[in-house]
Amino acid sequence: MIVSGTKELGAPREVVWSVINEPSEMAKLMPGVESFEITDEKHWTAKVKVPLGLGGLKMTMNFEKLEEREPEFALMRAKGQGVGALMDMTTSFTLSEAGGGTSMAWEADVKIAGPVGAMGQRVLQPIVNQQVSQVLEALEDRVAAASTE
Repeated sequence: MIVSGTKELGAPREVVWSVINEPSEMAKLMPGVESFEITDEKHWTAKVKVPLGLGGLKMTMNFEKLEEREPEFALMRAKGQGVGALMDMTTSFTLSEAGGGTSMAWEADVKIAGPVGAMGQRVLQPIVNQQVSQVLEALEDRVAAASTE
C-alpha cells in the first residue's frame, strides 16, 4: 500500500530538516509511541501501540536511515513486529524551498503481513491515512515551535 502527498510548512528548509532528521524529534511525531531508544545515528527502536478498532496493536519498530542528502532528501526503513502482524515500511521525503517556507513531498510504502495484514487494504487504508495525517499535523506543530526557538 503506497501513500504519498505534499505538505507545505511555514519554516525554512533547515528547520524542517532538523526536526525530521533527528530520531528523538521523529519519536515525538509518531502517535502511540510508548518508549524510544537510539542505537546510533542511523538506527533506533520504538515501542508503539497502533490503534486498530477495539484495541491496539503493540509493535516493536526498528528504524534505519538508508540514505540522506542534507537538507533535501532522506530515505528510511521501519520494520515492525507485534502479535499478529509484521510490518515493513519504506518512507522518503524531499524538501524544497517554497517562498519563505518549505514544501515536503513524501511517500510511504507500507506492507503488513500476518492476520492483521489479512484484513486487507480496504480496512487498513483508513487506519494508515489517519496515522499519516496525525504525523503530518504533529510535524507542522513541531516545525512551527522549532522555528521560534
